[in-house]
Amino acid sequence: MLFFFGCIALLIAGYFVYGTFVDRIFGSDENRVTPAIAMADGIDYMVMPKWKLIFIQVLDIAGIGPIFGPILGALYGPVAMIWIVVGCIFGGAVHDYFSGMLSVRNNGASIPEVVGEYLGMPARQVMRLFSFILLMLVGVVFVLSPAKLLNGLTGINTGLLVACIFGYYFLATILPIDKIIGRIYPLLGFLLLAMTTALFIALMFSSHQVLPNLNFSNMHPADKPIWPLLFITISCSAISGFHSTQSPLMARCVENERQGRAVFYGSMIIEGIIGLIWCALGVSFYDNPQALSAVIAAGSPSAVVAEVSHSLLGTVGGGLAILAVIVLPITSGDTAFRSTRLIVAETFKMKQEAISKRLLISVPLFVIGFVISTQNFSTIWRYFGFSNQCLSALVLWASAAYLAQRGKLHWIATLPATFMTAVCVTFIANAKIGFGLSYDTSVIIGLVGAVVVFGLFLFKYVFSGKTVAETSA
Repeated sequence: MLFFFGCIALLIAGYFVYGTFVDRIFGSDENRVTPAIAMADGIDYMVMPKWKLIFIQVLDIAGIGPIFGPILGALYGPVAMIWIVVGCIFGGAVHDYFSGMLSVRNNGASIPEVVGEYLGMPARQVMRLFSFILLMLVGVVFVLSPAKLLNGLTGINTGLLVACIFGYYFLATILPIDKIIGRIYPLLGFLLLAMTTALFIALMFSSHQVLPNLNFSNMHPADKPIWPLLFITISCSAISGFHSTQSPLMARCVENERQGRAVFYGSMIIEGIIGLIWCALGVSFYDNPQALSAVIAAGSPSAVVAEVSHSLLGTVGGGLAILAVIVLPITSGDTAFRSTRLIVAETFKMKQEAISKRLLISVPLFVIGFVISTQNFSTIWRYFGFSNQCLSALVLWASAAYLAQRGKLHWIATLPATFMTAVCVTFIANAKIGFGLSYDTSVIIGLVGAVVVFGLFLFKYVFSGKTVAETSA
């Protein structure tokens, strides 16, 4: 228990200490006019209360990642919780903060435009295509996963549930952000936090021993290596590139730059806490990693969610807990489609005030999404974890470039960017879906690749001596 609560305490301290440090390095300015005020259109740009922004941001970035990722990561044992704490404070929260605040500084621009601003036009074009494909995959998968969970909870036909979720996504994509998202997300966010907390309290007073084994060696039954697989498996609770596609939604609604630390850095800390609880549930509820692995193999992480929830909270409480988990993919799926609409609109310079313009983009998107949902793309989806972490590395490199160009302390972004580059290169070199090289060779290639990219960054953005003055709003 001391170890678990110590991890929680470190995350909270990270928000107040390191989050404040990062905010000071960036230089948030309460006197700058934000896009929510300067570009208010009543659709995507509008001022919203900070407490709403935090709840919406948490649900936007979460998806099923902070539940399924930590459950799979629990197979490695308590070492997974260390990664959540360290990754969240020094990687994920920094990534989310900069993806949000750089969007604020660039008129609420989507992440491809932000990355292109600091890494150049080729990076912008790659990010446009990359973000579109990633968001479409996320949107479709976040239709199927909640539909299957709802089917198990209610018995309603999965196809009918898919149609209903697609219909909701369509409305959430085209309507002003305050009509659906701004109204129901705070309630759904409260449900998520309440039920997640209830599950851990129930675990504490159950017959299960919380964190019975504090062995920090590799406990994975299949002996899958911690490096780099743990850092690919647990993404959303530690660091996730998907978050950068969502942060600009709230960047368009922030009234004051000083809200950025709470909205962007703080929301990631909250997600880290959720991930810690589910990782603790995975480690503690089952007697050993082999038992957890057997349940996952038989029914995926969703089977773990159902078994843990019903066992600890009973039929009614367990149903509410599962409903809280279902909320996560739905509230990320709708904003995935909304983000895609805005990326397409920015690419083709299409204003979005008129509903006809929103429909012109949204209808084809949902047609494509429906077609994808009927296909077997399990092989393609295996690349998601790798692609997700590649995106996080790219956003961190763009953040480091922004800081270096202005003579600021770029190391807060450079170090996690280098780390994630090593993770991604090692993974794709070793994985069967990649080059299938031997593990030792892949590790060497990953480390060398990260050093090379790090050196190129220093040469171009640090040693060149070129600096850019920060412009005022």
